[in-house]
Amino acid sequence: MRGLLCWPLLAWLLLLQPWETQLQVAGPRCHTGPLDLVFVIDSSRSVRPFEFETVRQFLVGLLHGLNVGPNATRVGVIQYSSQVQSVFPLGAFSRPEDMERAIRALVPLAQGTMTGLAIQYAMNVAFSVAEGARPPEERVPRVAVIVTDGRPQDRVAEVAAQARARGIEIYAVGVQRADVGSLRAMASHPLDEHVFLVESFDLIQEFGLQFQGRLCAIDLCAERTHGCEHHCVNSPGSYFCRCQAGFVLQQDQRSCRAIDHCSFGNHSCQHECVSTLAGPRCHCREGHDLLPDGRSCRVRDLCNGVDHGCEFQCVSEGLSYRCLCPEGRQLQPDGKSCNRCREGHVDLVLLVDGSKSVRPQNFELVKRFVNQIVDFLDVSPDGTRVGLVQFSSRVRTEFPLGRYGTAAEVKQAVLAVEYMERGTMTGLALRHMVEHSFSEAQGARPRALNVPRVGLVFTDGRSQDDISVWAARAKEEGIVMYAVGVGKAVEEELREIASEPAELHVSYSPDFSTMTHLLENLRGSICPEEGISAGTELRSPCECESLVEFQGRTLGALEGLTQNLAQLTARLEDLENQLANQQ
Repeated sequence: MRGLLCWPLLAWLLLLQPWETQLQVAGPRCHTGPLDLVFVIDSSRSVRPFEFETVRQFLVGLLHGLNVGPNATRVGVIQYSSQVQSVFPLGAFSRPEDMERAIRALVPLAQGTMTGLAIQYAMNVAFSVAEGARPPEERVPRVAVIVTDGRPQDRVAEVAAQARARGIEIYAVGVQRADVGSLRAMASHPLDEHVFLVESFDLIQEFGLQFQGRLCAIDLCAERTHGCEHHCVNSPGSYFCRCQAGFVLQQDQRSCRAIDHCSFGNHSCQHECVSTLAGPRCHCREGHDLLPDGRSCRVRDLCNGVDHGCEFQCVSEGLSYRCLCPEGRQLQPDGKSCNRCREGHVDLVLLVDGSKSVRPQNFELVKRFVNQIVDFLDVSPDGTRVGLVQFSSRVRTEFPLGRYGTAAEVKQAVLAVEYMERGTMTGLALRHMVEHSFSEAQGARPRALNVPRVGLVFTDGRSQDDISVWAARAKEEGIVMYAVGVGKAVEEELREIASEPAELHVSYSPDFSTMTHLLENLRGSICPEEGISAGTELRSPCECESLVEFQGRTLGALEGLTQNLAQLTARLEDLENQLANQQ
């Protein structure tokens, strides 16, 4: 193993002199073979500028003698002082001239001498596959050459031992003031082949001359007579053949055949096993999907795997699927869409919480939720009109009731709404809705037409202002109020905003991603059961039935306020009792 790791390095060390010319060797050319080589260069303050320039020239001259390439020698360079800096990783360059440019642009760090830190970096980072090193199973030698001029300011023995245990062959080159004991603690064994000490930076090229006449690897693979089907790998004085991943060497030790992993009988595939270069892979029969365990199969859920186009719900049925509509709505002839709400007139204003607690990603979910509400409305100038108001610390009308006449226009406008952030002034938003949103100037139809007015408040937290006055005022104005709460929304506030009975007008979801389950309740509530279709005679608000209906709504609102007041009084009494007990 020692010969396998050291012979490539010994070969290129023959190329060190002169500085930037290749060493001429009689007979077959010396060849480095596949090698992952990292230079660890000391650039501490003790290395003077002209000395560092000598090291730079040493590296440049060395590169021109290497057989550099993705499948041959890969070179990386790191420098260190009190910190470690990657000059370029193993996988960065495949041409010596590119490496030379990076080395010539190198600026010394000029600080302390943390050699142990540099070895740790080389072991964990520089020789990682992510940095360009080849995987251990390819058996490509990993060699680190440490060039230093002084004594390390940290411990090197333990980390160097760890690096060697991971298969990294370490050469320690000491120059001038280097500590021999530290060099020996870092280097691989045998030490006389891995520890070098030169008197000055000017003589660093002698580092390679000590190996002249020793192990020189002849590139037998380059002779093209090896007969290897896939790869030829040099070894000292010989070579061997190696197959690509997913193949195994035949008895002739030259040709390769694909490994039939499925024939081993341990694949555990429920349906079929397919042998690939990476190993066995399980495959399911038509109409089935592979489960996450990689072995089991289940009938394909086409509703999750295809663009089914169902407006409401998709039901998978083996190799096919069908669309369903919610109760009360019929599937259209296209087999995908559902009919709209009954042909009713509604003026619907949506108050959407845009405070900072909602967060941008959740605000996008809110907009999608609003558009899902629009999907089940019959949006038109004579049908349902939709307006949108966003509130935080202030209130902004995104679009009024009278602006858009189709569902597509409304949905497009909703998607264009920009998130406001800041506080949560729900009371201010309710006042804006009562005083402006349902005015004829903003598109609401005259009260004489008796068109239902519906307000839907969407919020995720407690209001920072009082809501009681304008929540009551909204209901006094005949606006049917719905409250949708998410996350930290306060139930008492939702009930105070909503019309009675609260069970029909309050909805809550613990999370933004699960809001869709509220849609069916809202659809059944907002869609009028008996809408006013075109041509239907409109009732006058002065007719007896209209007055009685108004009186009933008013009494109901008053009753709701009375109940809320009673609950508040009971709660205050309870708090007073708790305080008395604590005293």
